[in-house]
Amino acid sequence: MRVRADRDVCIGAGVCVMNSEAVFDQDDDGIVVLLVDEVPAAEQGNARKAVQLCPSGALSIVE
Repeated sequence: MRVRADRDVCIGAGVCVMNSEAVFDQDDDGIVVLLVDEVPAAEQGNARKAVQLCPSGALSIVE
């Protein structure tokens, strides 16, 4: 599983990082940064939750 992040849509809420620090981070401006190309099996549930809860819709799942 992969996650796609649209940095132009991201509003820097940080919900993604709160749900999966192993997959997401934020740059100095608070914009999402993906830490992995492939989401580890153990983090897939957390990553899916982060995508669902993203307030700006900047995240999506790529199967």
